[in-house]
Amino acid sequence: MIETVRVGATRGLIELRQTLTNAQDLWGYFFPSVGLLITLFFTNDAQVPGTSFSLGAATLPSSLGMLLAFGGLMSIAQYLVVEREDGTLLRAKAIPNGMTGYLVGKVVMVGGMTLFSVLIVLIPGLFLVDGIQIDLAGVLTLVWLLPLAVVATMPIGAAIGSMLENPRTLGLIMLPIFGLVAISGIFYPITGMPGWLQGIAQLFPIYWLGLGMRSVFLPDALAAVELGDSWRHLETFGVLAVWAVLGLLVAPVLMRRMARRESGSAVAARRERALATVGR
Repeated sequence: MIETVRVGATRGLIELRQTLTNAQDLWGYFFPSVGLLITLFFTNDAQVPGTSFSLGAATLPSSLGMLLAFGGLMSIAQYLVVEREDGTLLRAKAIPNGMTGYLVGKVVMVGGMTLFSVLIVLIPGLFLVDGIQIDLAGVLTLVWLLPLAVVATMPIGAAIGSMLENPRTLGLIMLPIFGLVAISGIFYPITGMPGWLQGIAQLFPIYWLGLGMRSVFLPDALAAVELGDSWRHLETFGVLAVWAVLGLLVAPVLMRRMARRESGSAVAARRERALATVGR
């Protein structure tokens, strides 16, 4: 098992290096970040309702939490679906412990690119908005929040990817996730939402990751505009831990089922369907 993890991590680092040196892949990560920075720029002069604090400054850490969620939920699912169709998963299945090594590699690669996405928003964002700060308590929060973000989202992303048949069905998960972003207090305080929307948002990791990142980078006085007038670290840890346990229980079952169904004929059939769709 140790050798499998080592090989998987090596594969992930190679894929990460290839992604960081591929202009097309980089643009796919860079373009959404540019959009976020433009949003920060135009909201910097607005104020969080009931305070004199910049809405742009409050949005910056929220956006970082959103990027962490997207990296775990969407990127893993996307890679699984695409590489299932092109036969990469079938080749991994043919190697002893190949699926485990494959998943380790994807966690390393997606984790690295998610960190890159966070940095290309955070570093310019610090120059665009005023009021961002971090102290020792914030650093200690990051120590448990970042690993928990990975464990709470990537297994769920893997489970989603295991259930999707082809890349054209990815839109089925993107629309609901974008909807959750809209109600999770990422771009506007959740306290301005109706109570029933607040309840739905609090069931999912996006809200809690945004809240956790705000607690790291914003003054404690800004907790007054949050639900419960608090950063709710205990609740954040608890909800993310529940999602982590759920993902770790469900994802391996779905991955094993998906792997059992993979065969050369299944890959060929998916390619024929894809070609038929393109030819229409």
